[in-house]
Amino acid sequence: MELSILDQSPISTGKTSREALNASVDLARLGDELGYTRYWIAEHHDFAGLACPNPDVMLGIIGAQTEKIRIGAGAVLLPHYKPFRVAETYNLLATLYPGRVDLGLGRAPGGSAEASMALSGNFLENVRLMPEKLDELLRFLQYDFAEDDMYAKIRPTPIPEFSPQPWMLGTSEKSAIAAAEKALPYTFGYFMSDQDGPSIIQTYVDKFAELHPDKTPEKFAAVSVICAETTEAARDLAMSSHLWTIKRDKGEGDGKVPSVAEAKNYSYSDEEKERLRNMMDKQIIGNPQEVKQQLERLQALFDVDEWMIVTITHHYEARKKSYELIAKEMFTKSY
Repeated sequence: MELSILDQSPISTGKTSREALNASVDLARLGDELGYTRYWIAEHHDFAGLACPNPDVMLGIIGAQTEKIRIGAGAVLLPHYKPFRVAETYNLLATLYPGRVDLGLGRAPGGSAEASMALSGNFLENVRLMPEKLDELLRFLQYDFAEDDMYAKIRPTPIPEFSPQPWMLGTSEKSAIAAAEKALPYTFGYFMSDQDGPSIIQTYVDKFAELHPDKTPEKFAAVSVICAETTEAARDLAMSSHLWTIKRDKGEGDGKVPSVAEAKNYSYSDEEKERLRNMMDKQIIGNPQEVKQQLERLQALFDVDEWMIVTITHHYEARKKSYELIAKEMFTKSY
């Protein structure tokens, strides 16, 4: 089973944005050493507790400090941007780091309505134009505009030896169908969706086979995982991310990931306790053997090519340790 890393660059209580971003670079280096397939970093705008609004800049830094791991955005929020600019940026990254660059694409706003307006104006209109933007971006990456097209004479330079690999990210059947229609690999965000993931993945596979019988669909899913030496320790670590989500949704605090001690001492309402149970049901939490068993159980349901793991803990070292323990348990090669 191939495993990858999805990083949201969370800021912990007592830490700065700079420390969170440096921790992201450290995590990418670790993933490279451990044998994870890819490292993707997410895009968020004016989002309390998350430090990265611009994956492109971070990938330029991370690519220079890693050797083998594929690097990419999870995702570039295409409604905000001109396709030519995106193609230029990722062609530049692919030129610097040949054969290693992924271009994950999404249509979420990544922040508040006000942040969206500041970025790109009428976001809903830009979402409506997403199919056209996607087509234009793919043409720029493939250099296949019709001869009479106004863009036929321009190229998003530099032109890399190996083009960046576009991926469609989503949490619904609509995104799965869009990926299949464009013959794109597809990533399902299981950790942030309450929809029927296996059914959505199967819809993608079936539609892809119908439209592109000569090609093979690629698909993976992203899941929240927290691993520690013991089950109890993993559950304690998970409490931070649970309280973080609850407080963030209530607009409480500064948006940073709280400590385990704060989470243990927090007074949860009955409704919040029920929500905690629901969050735990969507996560994989446990010792290395338990995590392996749960990943294998999910794999039997989803039948994907790869799992992308997102881990949020208060202590950055605990996050790194979680990925280390998973790698030791799951990967047959030494590291």
